[in-house]
Amino acid sequence: MSRSKYWKVLLLVVFSAVFFVGCSSKESGGEKEENSKKVEQELVIAVNENFISMDPHNTGDTNSNSVQSAMLEGLLGSDEEGKIIKQLAEDYSISEDALVYTFKLRQGVKFHDGEEFNAENVKANFERIINDDSLRLNSRGFNLIKNIEILSDYEIKVTLKEPYAGMLTRFVSAKILSPKVLEGGSEEIGKKPVGTGPFKFVEWVQGDHLTVERFDEYWDKKDRVKKITYKPVPENGSRVAMLKTGEAHVIYPLPSQNIKELEGNKDVEVQKIPSTIARYVSINTMKEPYDDVRVRQALNYAVSKDAFISVVNAGFGLPLDSIIPSKTLHYEKQEVYEQDIEKAKKLLKEAGLEDGFKAEIWGNTNSDTMKGMQFIQQQLKEIGVDVEIKSMEEGTLSDEIYGAQTPEDTKLQMWYVSWSAFPSDPTNATKPLFYGGSFPPNGANTAYYKNDQVDKWIEEVNKTPDESKQTAIYSDIQSTIYNDAPWIFLGVDEILAGKRTNVEGVFISPTGGINVLDANLK
Repeated sequence: MSRSKYWKVLLLVVFSAVFFVGCSSKESGGEKEENSKKVEQELVIAVNENFISMDPHNTGDTNSNSVQSAMLEGLLGSDEEGKIIKQLAEDYSISEDALVYTFKLRQGVKFHDGEEFNAENVKANFERIINDDSLRLNSRGFNLIKNIEILSDYEIKVTLKEPYAGMLTRFVSAKILSPKVLEGGSEEIGKKPVGTGPFKFVEWVQGDHLTVERFDEYWDKKDRVKKITYKPVPENGSRVAMLKTGEAHVIYPLPSQNIKELEGNKDVEVQKIPSTIARYVSINTMKEPYDDVRVRQALNYAVSKDAFISVVNAGFGLPLDSIIPSKTLHYEKQEVYEQDIEKAKKLLKEAGLEDGFKAEIWGNTNSDTMKGMQFIQQQLKEIGVDVEIKSMEEGTLSDEIYGAQTPEDTKLQMWYVSWSAFPSDPTNATKPLFYGGSFPPNGANTAYYKNDQVDKWIEEVNKTPDESKQTAIYSDIQSTIYNDAPWIFLGVDEILAGKRTNVEGVFISPTGGINVLDANLK
């Protein structure tokens, strides 16, 4: 080959190589750009515990309820402040005697499976709750429903046997399921719910993730993210790391000890929200030695609420100075159990337990719970109470506590836990927790607390439409129960959450629920 031909061939090879690389780089960059867009269509939310069930009529944990609210709607909903708003109901009215609730329903709404929403669907959902006393909503107001009457395709009337002050919030909790999924029974509902919400169910891999995707036929047309993946991440450090790298867009709760490092991150926003979340240790009042009020009061005097807030919550929160948080309607501050070790020891001596005793505390496996239980263990050690910590995965713990069993059969002694209710609903902050008819599995009275006078007051206040009379009754309820000490009263959370700055339309409610109704990525 001549030298001139050789150089021509070489130049052609080089030019082809450069052209190929250039095109490849361009295509590769395009792919990266396209992949980036795809990634930004998925919002990832990391929470601290596993989800238990997707059955909205039988849910007891906030995380499960948060996911459900992305897919399912009630006749009523709640806003960012926890106030009741209209959702599947366009309007509603309550009779003067507080017995009849009439709802005008939204028209043109479809379920994710194509079924049309109407009054018949609402009736079928409510009847499911009424007819199955194993469902948690049954004992939370729906067992008081006397009659459901369909007035038209889009109007329904619900009549109660007796007035119930918290009934509106029950209509918030009772999310409406598709008639087809109702036919599948409780097991199918708990795994694959079908509702009318802005997002529809995709898959649930237990312990790893639950994914929903945008429902493009949703009645309230807005620009929303295409997909949301919820990931249970019990370990605090792992959740924070996911937020920092962008692997998660929202984390809840945000560990308080990580606030300073995140506040200096320009890609992250730290949110602080006043809450109605009460932190406490329920004490089994039917099991020795906890059946002695002096023992329960001694446990309260042994624990410093200020230290709890400082050590466990890194200073974020307030002492729990009543049986309900201060943001709750009809709240009344009580005389706090200030830490007094000598008084606690004196009470134990009076109860015949001068040398203390062995105890067991249960809780889930997330980092904050473990820290809280360790704090209780250390505090009670000062008065000779030797506490053994027993941590369980959330589902197992729920089965142990809410499985069908009598108060005599349960092994539960103490449970480190929290409870939240709508700010406007003191009923749900009292009746499920302290009423004698709310022992598990019918309610969340895991202290097995039974006071006949308190029961009468709770029954009376739920039948009283007069708000001033309600205030007086709730005053008596709070002072009596606080003195009876069925809990170790700890603190009220200031909710801490973290989100990436490109997230919009996601907020945490005062009850700790994650609302993604208008979720999007900028």
